[in-house]
Amino acid sequence: MLRVTIALALGLSLMAQSALADEFSKADVERWQGEFDSVAKKGRELWTSGALGTNGVACAQCHPNAANTHPETYPKFQKQLGKVAQLWEMVNWCIKNPLQGAALAADDPKMTALLSYIAFERRGVKLTPGKH
Repeated sequence: MLRVTIALALGLSLMAQSALADEFSKADVERWQGEFDSVAKKGRELWTSGALGTNGVACAQCHPNAANTHPETYPKFQKQLGKVAQLWEMVNWCIKNPLQGAALAADDPKMTALLSYIAFERRGVKLTPGKH
């Protein structure tokens, strides 16, 4: 009986710990939000600087405040690319063509910053993948 009681208590303890594993403290949320905000700020700096290309054109010249980027609609068919694409692929199309720069890897910190900035500007907009 004692073994059953100990096993039951241990099982309940493990269940309680696993239930808490998905809960985040206020400090966690604040730290993570701060990290995101920092990366999005770097993205805004890249977006407005003209440093991504060779001709001095900045993303913000066509898309002030990430306007008309619609990250909530990706993945979707993108006419310029001729396929269903991710947002980072379209960002690279813009870097290579209007900005005349070199494409970034999907996991490049600059790409992460750009995508974070775009998402920051469109926060609260309902996801609608595939919408044109």
